[in-house]
Parts: sequence; structure tokens; C-alpha cells
Amino acid sequence: MSRPLEFTPDPADNNRLANLCGALDQNLRQLEEAFDVQISRRGSSFTVEGPPIASRNAVAALKHFAGLAVHTLSLDEIQLGLVELKSGAVRERAVAAGPDDSPVLHTRRTDLQGRTPRQREYLRNILSHDVTFGTGPAGTGKTYLAVACAVDALERDSVKRIVLTRPAVEAGERLGFLPGDLAQKVDPYLRPLYDALYDLMGFERTARMFEKQSIEIAPLAYMRGRTLNHSFIILDEAQNTTPEQMKMFLTRMGFGSRAVITGDTTQVDLPRGHLSGLNEARRILRDVRGIAFSEFDSSDVVRHPLVARIVDAYESDAARS
Repeated sequence: MSRPLEFTPDPADNNRLANLCGALDQNLRQLEEAFDVQISRRGSSFTVEGPPIASRNAVAALKHFAGLAVHTLSLDEIQLGLVELKSGAVRERAVAAGPDDSPVLHTRRTDLQGRTPRQREYLRNILSHDVTFGTGPAGTGKTYLAVACAVDALERDSVKRIVLTRPAVEAGERLGFLPGDLAQKVDPYLRPLYDALYDLMGFERTARMFEKQSIEIAPLAYMRGRTLNHSFIILDEAQNTTPEQMKMFLTRMGFGSRAVITGDTTQVDLPRGHLSGLNEARRILRDVRGIAFSEFDSSDVVRHPLVARIVDAYESDAARS
């Protein structure tokens, strides 16, 4: 443990201090978890104890959030800000902010942007390539950003419809026979895609788009034999496709269409001994012109700070096995 570091905001305003610390110091607790340090406060001064590099990073984060504390800082703002600070995105924007820093998407989320350099590269890849693969751990925004690009394309009228699909593979447990029609049977598998649409377009507008068949959600098994023209197609959870299913999906593209394939190669739920179509596609298509690959890691996780640590712990354990 090194010598504690101190930080005093200037000016020392009580309202800004309250906004910085959050209710019951919840913002400070987030910083402690993110940097693995201890933060204490006496009056308007903060003391940070921990390893030297972690302590310096925590003080830099305190300075950053103190500058934003003219208003109440929500937990989401703190957690997103921590992701940006750890990825260096805040420094990048401060040094060289420009119109191409992060693509602007037309959704109802006016604050939507890439939070890390890889997320911004992913958005640029989707907007400039007909086929984009996005792979990495949970929480890196692969699916959400892909759906946001699809909504943007629909709003700009550059495509006529959005097609969202997933393989209907259960994650380690059998759900048994599900009641209802096709839509009700596949709904549990496709729920994350619905959630993204509702967040990006609102419930009523999304419902209208479904009624007009401008948005279609279907299990992968029902894609065979189709040709999708002028469509934005997203294949989610692609690590659970077989090589045959992946080839079938990629050959559905028609004129004026784009496809995004997302997945986490560490969470394959296929029966033992079955190859993942996502892994095979990445190997076979790596050098094909017109296809882009974006690969995320734990530093791109935009969820609770503990998620990144969980991902790192599992990766370290896998490396030791």
C-alpha cells in the first residue's frame, strides 16, 4: 500500500460535493469497486488509498466527475463514465474531438454513441461494410449497437425492413414444450432483441413497425430458402449456430442488404462435439473483401463494473486450464 493521495475539488461547493458523492456515497463506492481502492472524505477533501497506479487513476476519475457535478450524477452516468475513462475515450475526445469520432445514429436515444474505441470502430464497420462480425463477452454492446444501426438505417430509408434472428438454443437447461403460436414459442429466445427495439424506438412505434412488417423477428430455422432484399439483417447469439446454419444465413442476403453477426465464442451452448458456425466463419471469411471483424474484450463492457472483472476472472481461469 503506497502513501494515500488527496484531492480537493475547486471550487469546494456543497451542492457539487453532494452530486459528486451521490446518495449515501454510492458514487464513491462505484469508484472504489472500479479501481480497487478506498476513498474517504473529510469536509471537501478526499483521500484515496490503494496501489499507486490504481490510486492515481481513482484521483483522475474524481477530478473528471467533479467537473460534471454541476448536476446530480446518476449511477448510469458514473458507470458509463468509468468505462470511458478506463478505455481512454474521455482523453481522446478532449484531445481530438471531431465529426468522425463517433457516428451519429438517428434513434430516440440522443445520447447514443460508442463508449470505447472498439465500439466506435464497430459502428464505423457496420456503416461502411455489407457484412460485419462483432464478437466478444457479454455487456460490450454488440447486439444493442447493431440494432441501433438497423433502426438508423430504417429511419434514413436506406433499407426497407429490419430482420432480427437468433438460433433457438437453450442456455444449458431444457425449457420443454412452450405453449402458444410461433411468435409466443420463440419469444423467450428473442426477448433481448425486443428490449433493444423498445429502448431505441419506443413501445408504440415498435409495435407499429411490426404491424407494417417493417420489423421482423424470426428464429434462424425459418430463414432457409429466403432472399432478403433491401434489409438490415442481424444474427444474434451466432456462436450457437452450426457451420451449415451460418452458411445458410450468410447466403440469404439480397440486393441492398446489410448483415451484422454477433456472438460470444466463450458461451457456446451447442451439444458437445458440435462446431460453432461463428468460429468457422471467422476462420474462413477472415480475408474476404467487404467483410469487417470487430473483436471486443472486457475493457469494452458497458455494464456494472463487476461484469468486467467477472469476464477477466473466467478468461484467466480458462487460460490456466
